[in-house]
Amino acid sequence: MKLQKSLIAVSLLAALSACSDSDNDKPAPEVCGADNCTKFTILHTNDNHGRFWENGYGEYGMAARKTLVDQIRDEVEKDGGYSLLLSGGDINTGVPESDLQDAKPDFIGMNMIGYDAMAVGNHEFDNPLDVLENQRDWADFPMLAANIYDADGERYFQPYKIFTLGELRIAVVGLTTEDTVKIGNPNYISELTFTDPKEELKKVIAEIEENKSADLVFATTHMGHYANGDHASNAPGDVALARAMEEGQLAAVIGGHSQNPVCMSADGNSYDADFAPGSDCKPDQQNGTWIMQAHEWGKYVGRADFEYYGGELHLTSYKLMPVNLAQYDGWRVVKDEQGNVVRVAEEIKPDSFVKETLRPYQEAGQAQLDVVIGSTDQTFVGGDRDVVRARQAAIGQLLISAQRTHPQINADFGIMNGGGIRADIAAGDISYRHVLTVQPFGNVVSRAAMSGSELTTYLASLATIEGAGKNGGYAHFSNIEMTVDCGEKTVEIAKINGENFDAGKEYTFSIPDFSAAGGDGYPVIDVINTGLVDADILRNYVETNSPLSWADYEPQGEVEYVNNESGYTGGCGAAPAAD
Repeated sequence: MKLQKSLIAVSLLAALSACSDSDNDKPAPEVCGADNCTKFTILHTNDNHGRFWENGYGEYGMAARKTLVDQIRDEVEKDGGYSLLLSGGDINTGVPESDLQDAKPDFIGMNMIGYDAMAVGNHEFDNPLDVLENQRDWADFPMLAANIYDADGERYFQPYKIFTLGELRIAVVGLTTEDTVKIGNPNYISELTFTDPKEELKKVIAEIEENKSADLVFATTHMGHYANGDHASNAPGDVALARAMEEGQLAAVIGGHSQNPVCMSADGNSYDADFAPGSDCKPDQQNGTWIMQAHEWGKYVGRADFEYYGGELHLTSYKLMPVNLAQYDGWRVVKDEQGNVVRVAEEIKPDSFVKETLRPYQEAGQAQLDVVIGSTDQTFVGGDRDVVRARQAAIGQLLISAQRTHPQINADFGIMNGGGIRADIAAGDISYRHVLTVQPFGNVVSRAAMSGSELTTYLASLATIEGAGKNGGYAHFSNIEMTVDCGEKTVEIAKINGENFDAGKEYTFSIPDFSAAGGDGYPVIDVINTGLVDADILRNYVETNSPLSWADYEPQGEVEYVNNESGYTGGCGAAPAAD
């Protein structure tokens, strides 16, 4: 039996209903009725990254998510429908309260909310495999990945699960990005093989068809959504997956990894520039396959309402439902006259049982933030803007050294914007809480690659930002030697990673995703999303390399600024004034 085609939904319904009365000789279009139709709702989240607890403004959090999911399930059930709750993976890494407890509170919360299945994300491999095995034991739902094999050539995870919704059988297949090989910790994944998700999905679909075991195939993936399939330096994602299947074989992809709300413009080839929390969202559709993703951290619960009748799947409604998201004026949270946070939708009351169950984990995580993780012999000055936004500084070298040498990045050199350095690391003992005051934004550190000639142009645009000042764009560099000509706005690179510069060679570098995406006026560049959070990287580096010696990081003139009319030698333009 071939899988029933999961083709065209709302548009097909509209076209059929628009037929004129002159078509009386044709049979009336079939519609969803009590005896011929299965109604079901797919709920989804992705890229949890440790956010089991709400933030300081009461946004997201698993307790409020539980309330919302229960409300939707009750509504769907009363309407005669069924529901499934799926995760696009990356439960691990991002919040210390979770990281320090191996994401146990997150899996407990997912059990309480009632997840049916999850895709395995690349960050599920941030810990040794015995931690992952513990997480499998904690989870009351399957972790799915059809394209990960162990050393014996056996699939390391369950490839798919079949759910029966009334008389309808839905197979949910899990798939993980091939980039895990590049961005995963090699110490933990060396015995695993990550194969092409497109080819593995074809194998699974062939098996399902041969066994006649399902009517529809869905995929829950951790591969990333890239508009029109333009995946740049990343491995091909959900769009490429949908296009690689025979039309109608794959009903929908519930994704993750790229951490964006997949809300498309009218032409379907770009993202909706007007999308904002609470506004309408049109999911992508490629080759007859719906593609959906709900941003990150549980900020939204995606809701896709389907009807299956006449051998076809129809999407009747799709929403990204905000979970207590606040209204923002720029980066500032909007508050009313009483000082209460103004939200984009009606406030969701957190489920009290979930919140009280998770509270001890939140409190235990907070207590662990003050545990000493290392020490330094002198203060690394980071809270003084006249330092971090004015000249190459020891703290910049420290942060970049931690980032570029991380085993999942392993870059030739590194770049760090001065505005991302927010506090000193005082002499003496260092706790994780100190680390979080230095890097409080939770930026992901990316890995980029350029030819030497491309790099010369790119670095010139960064190094000649005038005095940087208030915008924080002053660039710190590590493991590179170069001269910056402020008048000509050029750079001459002498060495990278201790070797003479070669314009024809390819070089890799670490850079915060904020900067790579155009923050502080930097050029937008293609990068590999490692998913590694800057503060976590620094914590691991401090733990491994303590006691730290300030003298090992103090710059020795590796980056020299010349031809500056102001006479300022720490950068280009006038020296920034403190504010």
